[in-house]
Formats: sequence, C-alpha cells, structure tokens
Amino acid sequence: MNFTRWSARLPGTQRRAAARTDPPLPPDRRPDGSVPPARAEQLTDEAPPVPAVDDLPVRDVLDRVPALVALVHGPDHRLAYVNGAYVGAFGDRTLGERAHEALPELAELGLFPLLDQVQRSGRPRTLKSRKAPDGRSYTFTCTPVTEPHDGDGDGGVLVFATDVTDHAEAAARLRASERRQRETAVTLQRSLLPQELEEPDDLRVAATYHPGGTEAAVGGDWYDVITLGGGRTALVIGDVMGRGVRAAAVMGQLRTAVRAYARLDLPPHEVLQLLDGLATEIDANQIATCVYAIHDPNEGRLVYASAGHLPILVRDQNGTVQRADEPTGPPLGTGGWMHTSGSIALTPGSTAVLYTDGLVERRNEDLDEGIAALERALSGATGTPQVVCDRLVRSAGVTPDHDDDVAVLVLQHPARKGAEAERFRNAALELLGGVEAAPRARAFASGVLTSWRFPTDLHDLGVLATSELVANSLQHGTPPMRLRLRRTDRRLIIEVTDGDDHLPRRRRAEPGDESGRGIAIVATIASNWGSRRTPGGGKAVWCEFLLPKR
Repeated sequence: MNFTRWSARLPGTQRRAAARTDPPLPPDRRPDGSVPPARAEQLTDEAPPVPAVDDLPVRDVLDRVPALVALVHGPDHRLAYVNGAYVGAFGDRTLGERAHEALPELAELGLFPLLDQVQRSGRPRTLKSRKAPDGRSYTFTCTPVTEPHDGDGDGGVLVFATDVTDHAEAAARLRASERRQRETAVTLQRSLLPQELEEPDDLRVAATYHPGGTEAAVGGDWYDVITLGGGRTALVIGDVMGRGVRAAAVMGQLRTAVRAYARLDLPPHEVLQLLDGLATEIDANQIATCVYAIHDPNEGRLVYASAGHLPILVRDQNGTVQRADEPTGPPLGTGGWMHTSGSIALTPGSTAVLYTDGLVERRNEDLDEGIAALERALSGATGTPQVVCDRLVRSAGVTPDHDDDVAVLVLQHPARKGAEAERFRNAALELLGGVEAAPRARAFASGVLTSWRFPTDLHDLGVLATSELVANSLQHGTPPMRLRLRRTDRRLIIEVTDGDDHLPRRRRAEPGDESGRGIAIVATIASNWGSRRTPGGGKAVWCEFLLPKR
C-alpha cells in the first residue's frame, strides 16, 4: 500500500498544502541554494531552518505520538499500519490481515460497526471512554482518510485512541462518591419518615415513598399521620425544595415541628402559620410546600390548609373525583402571609389522596395535565388504601429511574355495614336549662352506655366523666352547650362543647377549695383527655377510654 498517498488524505493535509507558498529568496542566497563565501560566517549564529509540517514524514510523526494509531483500508478493513504505541499496548500485529483477525481488541470494544459507518458516511465518529482488554480506558476517534466516492474504491479509516484512564478512574471515583452521598441521603430520608403509620379508628391509611433515580439527588418529601384524640386525625404531606442531605435534614425538622404543633390541636391554617415562621428560622434560603388536614368523623369533612402544595383529590363512593383547589397560600419560609383553612367532604366510602409533585410533574408537560391524569386514575382505583396507592404510582409511570422523589398518602373513610357498623355509634344531647342539665346529662349517658352493652366498670367511669365535663362547662362555659358520646371498635369518646373559648387546664386543688377538681378527676380516670377551640368560637373538652380487647 502506498502510505504516502494515504497520508495525503489525512484531514488538514490538503488545506495546509494549498495555503503554503514558496518564500521569496533572501538577497544573500543564490538560486541554487548555496551561500556566498563572504557571508558564510554570518550564518553560523542563526538558528537552523525549521521544516514545515507538511515536510515531516507522516509515518515518523505517527510512530512518535503517545496515542494509539491504526490504519485500515478497503471494505473488509485490512490492516495497513499500527504505530509503536498500539503495539506496546496490544502486541505485534500482522499487516494486510483483515481487522477482525488482526485487531481483535477492537471487536471486543464493538468498534467495527463504527468503522463501517465512517467509511460509508465519510465523516469522523468518536467513541468515548471504553475500557480495553489491557485494562486501560481509551477514547477512540475514527476518521476517513479517503472519500467513499473515490474512483479506486480504496477508502480507509484512521483509528486514533487516546488514553483517558486517569479521567475515567476520576469519574468513577466521583460517581462512587455521589452514590455514597445519595445512599446517605436516602437513609436519612427514610429514617425521618414514619416507620409505621398511626392507625386512626375511623380511617384506613397507607403511604409510599419512592426516592429519585440514581441520577437524581434525594429531595425532601415527607408525610405523616397524627392521631389527635377525640377521634380526630391530622394528615400531613410536604416537599422541601432542593436536593440532598440538607433538604432531608430540613424535612426532618419540619416534620418534628408539625407533630409538636399538632398536639396543640390548632386549626390547620394556624399550624401552617407557625411552620412558616419556623421554616424561615431554619434556613432563610429554603422553602417548602405543605398540606395540613384534619379529619373529624363527627363532621364528615376534611378541613385543610395549603402552603403552595398541590390540591387534595377526593373520590366519593360513586367514583366522582373532586379537587380541593382553594384556599392555597405561598410556600413555607416566604413569610408575610396569613393562611386560611378550607374544607372538602369526606363521606363514608370516600378516598382522599395527598401527593407530592414527583407523581404528576413531567418535563415538557403542563402540571394540570398530570393532575388531570391522576384524577382519571383515581376515579377507577378501588380496593384498600395500599392497593390504591400502588395503582396510582404505576399509572403515573414511576420507575426506579424516576427523576424526582414521590410521596403519596391515601386515606379512606370506610362505609361500614352490619356488625361492623354496630361498633361505631354516636349519640348527642343539647344541654339546655340550668342546674338540671347535669342530672339529665348523667341519665342520658347512663342510658346510652347501657344500650351499647359496656361492662359495668366502664359504664360507671363513663357516667362519672360525663358528669364532671358537663359540670365544668356549666360553671365556666356559655351556651350553646352539647354533650356527644361516640364509640368505635377501640374506644369510648365523651365530648362537651360550649360557647366560651377559654380552655381548661389541669391544676392541683387545695384541700379547702370548693372547685378545681373536675378536670383532675377526668385526667385520672380516662385514658386520655384534651381540649381545643372550635371554629365558630367556643371550645370542646373531651376524654376517651380504651375498650377491652375482644
């Protein structure tokens, strides 16, 4: 093979040859190239002439470069040349053989289809960072040295391999470091989420969390279920903006704060107001979205407040899905906003879904389209909360390589029938009149508890607690007053409401005091007790007794 003719085809050779012109002869040089004797001594101090690039033998240049170079030609890629660096890496090669036999290492790297493509298209192609059989990593550039439409049909390809082992190893170390950081963030994230959800008496709940894929850092998604007592349940879902350990740490602080504020039994908007100020103190540059909702089985509604979060979806017993769009305030951490509470019906047989944006947000797609798709999936989703949860995740196309965290919280208000419905009963009495309201309340409670077939000891404790709560309301509260008894499959709940918003507190009465012992007695005999302000002004004081296990 005429290597000189091939070298003339190397990229840039023609361009440099065309640009080169013969320099004019200096006045002290003869046409034949000799130097006049009188000037010979003056030339000894001058630098020797530097040859032009085109004057350097191509073979000598390629033999000296540290990169691996091989030249193949013809449709079957016969080996025309390999340089010393190539031989040093892979051993001696026989010229003239087909590359499949002469260069088996290229076959292992899957380079032959690329050679065919380069020869057909006449355009160079690059294959980045492939690990060769010698254990080192190379970036291969394949360049055509003749155009495929040449008359002799003797097209060839120059294979140029650059050793990038150091870069590849550095990239591998970086990926390993990122993987360890991601595993740390995932571990932290999962440890801060509830390991087991609390199980309310009147709701069935399930939740799931899917961290982003290996290329995405873990975010700050979280959820929680908090039993407030008196049959009420708080449900929370949120998303801290940002990625990594910092977002997970902020999420943990906010989740802990939510649980603390929930114990105050405040309205949802007041809880978000407190969280807003706390988020600013934690990190002024970090914001988070959140929905805080409270379910009261006596009301049949879900009262909620939203801080920039996606709307709650509720599917009724007939499959109709409603979206709780309003009211929505700005995210937590922005400050200067008064949040407000709204409500949406959650009747028996209904299913509600709280979720983060990873479930519905997609690149190049409007967010409303994702929410609408989730509504369609929810309308046909039946079964237990866990089944619904899994179906919604699958319908959204969430995979292990998903580019964002996904958190989903599903709650159902079961429609109970038959024997199960007998274990969930309600009874209420309006407390009218003066001092005669107390004995009437005791008689009412005694009759209800007897009809519910409670054992004698629990019956007597229930009547005593009713008497003390009603007496406390008559003495310190204002009309309207109401007594409510409620039983579930796990507990008996007694609640008294009145029009005064002053919350009672447990205190120690002195021996000579004529009052102050009612709440202390209730706290002593009951499993739990508490009080809260009601939305219309006023308060509710409640206590509960655990039922014996059957």
